[in-house]
Amino acid sequence: MSAKSFETKVQDFLSQKRIAVAGVSRESRRSAAGAIYRRLKGLGHEVFAVNPNLDTFDGEACYPDLMSIPGGVGGVVIVTRPETTEKIVRQCSEAGVPRVWMHHSSANGSSLSPSAVEYCRQTGIEVIPGACPMMYGENVDFGHKCMRWTLKLSGGLKG
Repeated sequence: MSAKSFETKVQDFLSQKRIAVAGVSRESRRSAAGAIYRRLKGLGHEVFAVNPNLDTFDGEACYPDLMSIPGGVGGVVIVTRPETTEKIVRQCSEAGVPRVWMHHSSANGSSLSPSAVEYCRQTGIEVIPGACPMMYGENVDFGHKCMRWTLKLSGGLKG
């Protein structure tokens, strides 16, 4: 069986109705996680905020971990430091989350952790190691369109 292409993984991830965003913060106006949360919500996804230090985010419940989300999720976007990413992918395994997107941004840093990527691959969790979900879907802003185009040309979009 051949490995899925990056674009196929993206489409599979974004076809999920229920998606968690791990790493939302009190500084929601400036955070990549907050922007991703709102974008996914605007595209019609049922989105769940995850941060053990918050009770609410954008006026909705914020969950301390993935196991606390009632009914589970089909995927999680991780927007944290790499050492926290490692903890979250282990939660994915425990909570039965089959898809992970480790956010990467030249402006906001990266959630990428090579050991977390390897853990996902060893445990059968489909992983998108890099890029940003805001580069995909309807009505993508100009900046994210340019970023997607540039990364595609440079070979930076790999699964």
